[in-house]
Amino acid sequence: MMDWDQLLLPYKQAVDELKVKLKGLRGQYEKCGLTPPIEFVTGRVKPITSIMDKARRKNIDFMTIEQELQDLAAIRIMVPFVDDILRVVQLLKDRNDFEIVEEQDYILHSKKSGYRSYDMVILYPVHTVNGEKKVFAEIQIRTLAMNFWASIEHSLNYKHKGKFPNEMKERLQKVAEAVYCLDEEMSKIRKEICEAQIVFSNKITDE
Repeated sequence: MMDWDQLLLPYKQAVDELKVKLKGLRGQYEKCGLTPPIEFVTGRVKPITSIMDKARRKNIDFMTIEQELQDLAAIRIMVPFVDDILRVVQLLKDRNDFEIVEEQDYILHSKKSGYRSYDMVILYPVHTVNGEKKVFAEIQIRTLAMNFWASIEHSLNYKHKGKFPNEMKERLQKVAEAVYCLDEEMSKIRKEICEAQIVFSNKITDE
């Protein structure tokens, strides 16, 4: 019989450690008087019922779950603006405490459903009483608006078991496009404000 608590313990540890590290990164920006590219960080270990459902759906043997399911541990990083996504991606690539094994840019190339996010799979070393163990963890980087859409879509998908009427799928796709347009417009506004502040500061200096 599968001991789920024992199996998932390293994944819980990975989530806890990654949350602390990434939240600490945001704190470093604030202490330096800089605007952090990270708004907030959440994490979870996949519920056992969800693991079993996914394993059955994909015909995965329970003995190979850790190798075949790469989202047992998941971290979600929310950023204020679209431009911040690539900044965070680069920050993660510059780290040496885990290995990035897979990347998917769904910002530029959204899924058919309308889903947008920058998704990574990493191998993270966890130190246990039995020594080091490397576990897979998924990292999703997205704006607050993208996260709102993804959360609603996931909730509806779960409720209706993925069987949406075509009209609902089309409406969700349109909302996803509207969300992306909102993010793009907010990024433009931020850029214009920053440029205006530089001009204003230069005028004061010249005076």
